[in-house]
Amino acid sequence: MGFSWIIVAVPLCFAVLSVAVTINGETLAMPPPLPTAVGVLSVAGMALLWRDISSKMKGNNRTLGSLLSQYVAVKPVGWLGRRQRKKLEADTLQVMQVQEETLLKRLRKNADTFYGRKYDFRSVNDAAAFRARHPITTYDHYRELVGRIAAGEEKLIIAEKPLILAMTSGTSGPSAMLLSTKDTNTEFFLQGVAVCLDAMRRAFPESDSLQRTTKFFYTPTLRRSEAGIPIGPNSSTPASSRHMLNLYTTPAPAFEERWQELVDDIERGTISGALSLEPKVRTRLEVLMKPDAERADQLRAHFQEGFVGIAKRLWPHLNLVLAVDSGSNQIYGEMLRETYCKGVPFFSPFYAATEGLIGVNLWPQEANRRYLLCPRSMFCEFLPESSLDEETPQTLLMEEVKEGESYELVITNASGLFRYRMGDIVKVVGFHNQCPIVEFQYRRGQMLNVRGEKVSEALFLGALKKAVAQWPGAQLVDYSCAESGILGDSIGGSDPHYQVFLELKGVRNLTEEQRYKLDICLQKDSAVYKSFRTKGSIGPMRVQLVSQGAFKELRKQMMAYTSTSANTFKMHRVLRRKEYAQYLLGKTVS
Repeated sequence: MGFSWIIVAVPLCFAVLSVAVTINGETLAMPPPLPTAVGVLSVAGMALLWRDISSKMKGNNRTLGSLLSQYVAVKPVGWLGRRQRKKLEADTLQVMQVQEETLLKRLRKNADTFYGRKYDFRSVNDAAAFRARHPITTYDHYRELVGRIAAGEEKLIIAEKPLILAMTSGTSGPSAMLLSTKDTNTEFFLQGVAVCLDAMRRAFPESDSLQRTTKFFYTPTLRRSEAGIPIGPNSSTPASSRHMLNLYTTPAPAFEERWQELVDDIERGTISGALSLEPKVRTRLEVLMKPDAERADQLRAHFQEGFVGIAKRLWPHLNLVLAVDSGSNQIYGEMLRETYCKGVPFFSPFYAATEGLIGVNLWPQEANRRYLLCPRSMFCEFLPESSLDEETPQTLLMEEVKEGESYELVITNASGLFRYRMGDIVKVVGFHNQCPIVEFQYRRGQMLNVRGEKVSEALFLGALKKAVAQWPGAQLVDYSCAESGILGDSIGGSDPHYQVFLELKGVRNLTEEQRYKLDICLQKDSAVYKSFRTKGSIGPMRVQLVSQGAFKELRKQMMAYTSTSANTFKMHRVLRRKEYAQYLLGKTVS
């Protein structure tokens, strides 16, 4: 699973004062963002507009132009969100029909490609015929064709030229290069962003204000294929968020450890020379900087009080954090909620990946992150967890899955993947009308397995959190595991076991008894692991504490080995490369 929260640019063709937009050829009549053109607004119209803006305004030092541009940006999106939510609700009442329509639309569009002719897409009239004709696939099935597209060949898998060759995060194997298209982006906005903004406004009315948003985002480094197609994360496509920068406090060109530098910069109206910035970016930012000694004094006082709840103290009007805090990012979300952003609600809006939008969270206030599968985004099939290792497993459709059961997702998307095994294991936790609601469980490749025990990331993390709770003062910063086999003789011992690397705050050492608590917790949660431990065929896990910042440095090394970007990177919970495990072994402090 690879996804992150960003405000995606509206892939719509509308000017500031337009009253209609066109999406993939469909013209939608929209309520005008302004009563009429500014030049002919009546006094009454201006008064009504200003009253609407004033009722939503928060924060000081906002110019009329700033407020107006934000109002014009968010008003149509709010209307579109309500429209798309209504459409989604209708779709969940006829999932079987909508799923087949979505599949056939994909096949018709790509019927005249090399791939479409190979599998005779034009003659496929229903889902059953497609599943009978087309095999279940993995990335190796597409690798050679994607390489030819990167070199410039057209109409091989998809009818249109891809906007970008999108790189996956590579958590469960080598980073893969997938195709990203206009359809992918349009679906993400219409079925994801618009719907989730509507859910957010319903659950958190305070968010429906003209309040600026702070956005944290890494500028991706792009390279180009032989044919000049950009290669990078999906977020670097032309349909990026740059068109909505008026929503953010973050300047267009552009805590804890370096807060003093930040405060000094605010006081002097400068940018620290220690920050590595491109000269042009630095120059543009410096133009925006103004000395603010009063704010600097306020910040110093807040930082010196400590970092628990610092976000709410710095920004009293902060009412919501949108972030990915499930899956591999769960521990980071918990850290934010318990320390820096204590007292502020979190909303994880999407279940998405490089392959596209998968689900939306319609229940922002619930602690468990549940996602309603989007029936018009992908044609979904499900491999039962018990059949994952079979040579020819049989898939189920949306209407055939059962609540409480776990499955691997198999998707057919808008950008040339057909019956594609994603590697994501999800659990069906309920239904919204006829449509499944899922919780992400784990990545198939991120599983500990030295004797066939198959300990998933979710299972291991649950045991780890229970163990950390029994270590007084300890706070989990990061972790990874390695199967002893990849380290060979360098660690000694003959029984296969887990090497566990932990970065903790609040403690400098753990007793052997404390370390063994983790093994005990996992045995309690996994009967299979316990049976292997009892028989002695799996040895006790070895828990190593690593130095502060070790995982930050490991992240840099991992990114240097892959083509993924900081926006899509996820820490590997099971290390498959010997050099990564050896690096952490070298950072062990106790």
